[in-house]
Amino acid sequence: MSCVHYKFSSKLNYDTVTFDGLHITLSDLKRQIMGREKLKAADCDLQITNAQTKEEYTDDGALIPKNSSVIIRRIPIGGVKTTSKTYVIDRTEPSSGSSKAIDDSATSITLAQLSKVYDLFLFLFCLLFLINVAHV
Repeated sequence: MSCVHYKFSSKLNYDTVTFDGLHITLSDLKRQIMGREKLKAADCDLQITNAQTKEEYTDDGALIPKNSSVIIRRIPIGGVKTTSKTYVIDRTEPSSGSSKAIDDSATSITLAQLSKVYDLFLFLFCLLFLINVAHV
């Protein structure tokens, strides 16, 4: 009987999956881990990385040798989804908690634009300082 030791990245201790043969395919390892951990394939996928070499196994047909140790990370199906909406809570209304959705593309500011605004602010601040010094 052969085995692969696995642990989730957030855990301290390894668990073991047993199988027959010299290696196990990535898809079989995922299936066994999901069964043992009571995870549903529809909810998430597993990212599996060799604990010693840090090699990430991505091909479902990849062969993982017996006695290997792997690190598991749960990832959402389809990867991480981003939203194009930002919610701003209006604090002027008394505890109503109302929020308004605004489009990020209309309100986003690049680092270069922010740098220009900061430079302008510094220039105006120095100008006002010099005017005040000149009047003293």
